Amino acid sequence: MTSGDEKQPVILAAGGTGGHIFPAEALAEALLARGERVVLVTDQRFDQSLTGALSRVEKKLLTLRPPSGSPLRKILGVAGLVLGVFRAKKLLRSLQPRAVVGFGGYPSFPTVYAATKLGIPAIIHEQNSVLGRANRLLAHRVSRIAASFADMRMLAEKDKGKVVITGNPVRASVRALRHFPYAGLTQDGQMHLLVVGGSLGASVFSQVVPEAIAALPAGLRARIRIDQQCRAADLAATRAAYAALGVSADLAPFFVDVPARLAGSHLVIGRAGASTIAELAVAGRPAILVPLPTSMDNHQYFNAETFEDAGGGWVMTQDGFTPASLSARLEAFLTAPETLIRAAASAAAVGMPDAAERLADLVLSAAESGEDGWNEGSSPPCQMPRADEEEAA
Repeated sequence: MTSGDEKQPVILAAGGTGGHIFPAEALAEALLARGERVVLVTDQRFDQSLTGALSRVEKKLLTLRPPSGSPLRKILGVAGLVLGVFRAKKLLRSLQPRAVVGFGGYPSFPTVYAATKLGIPAIIHEQNSVLGRANRLLAHRVSRIAASFADMRMLAEKDKGKVVITGNPVRASVRALRHFPYAGLTQDGQMHLLVVGGSLGASVFSQVVPEAIAALPAGLRARIRIDQQCRAADLAATRAAYAALGVSADLAPFFVDVPARLAGSHLVIGRAGASTIAELAVAGRPAILVPLPTSMDNHQYFNAETFEDAGGGWVMTQDGFTPASLSARLEAFLTAPETLIRAAASAAAVGMPDAAERLADLVLSAAESGEDGWNEGSSPPCQMPRADEEEAA
């Protein structure tokens, strides 16, 4: 039990990958600023060295085995889920939280489910334009569904009344870019190209981007400067390719200063994870988006399509992301830079820099009203999302 002088916390439950952790970090920052106590429930993939708001909160690990693969693994996974719910209930009874917010991922499901069984106000936040499988199983049980996109696929008609559009919270370092307007590319200026592919880069970018730049006329090629995340295995070959072309390139498996690089970029090439889309919109930076083809329910494609429909960028499927097609696009941007300027303005128009505050308002409102989505007659689902549901940001 919590002591009498210890404030009841708000629990944030999120898988340890960036797509779930980044919005949880932004919400934690907003709640801490309001004097709230915050506890993070996550898994062993969480990077304990992270700085920012999550370095200042209590952390509890809840590790599960996803029920996928062989029949034996599925049985063990279901058993792990039951154990996870039991452990989550025990944790919630100990902490007596004011509210629980689930961001998706393995630890989110049992924690939010346990909250609804205990009558604790519970909210799920969906980062993507397609409701994730864990959140689909929880939607009918929670009091509110915080959404990043106005149109959400895979949401049952009966649950649409619970939806509140908050946007997808982004880190403070990205929100700060709102004060750094897009520096439009000039007709003969240097283009700063930022290539990101998840936390460790994407091999397809290391293969295609250098070849695309090689296909440009020499005069246009000389105007390009590149910052690119590469997988460690691709680093040497990609660096050699750019050196042979005489292109200025800064390559690394991971950039710790992505917001600073984003601030100075004229064009971003990357995947279409929800956090990537939200950060591009808040920063007001145009992008070529190459959705991960194996993303669960093709959610990255729908994320990217929404951004393209808003005018903020261009979708290229991985099959269509060829050196020739990319080279043609780069040549068009270099010769008609006003296209990028318009896209940057369109991206900024749909950005929601106050998403964390909106979500904090929603969470605290539910906590104060005591709303919960507990349905006594509901039985627990018998399976968790598969391992490939985890977002490849």
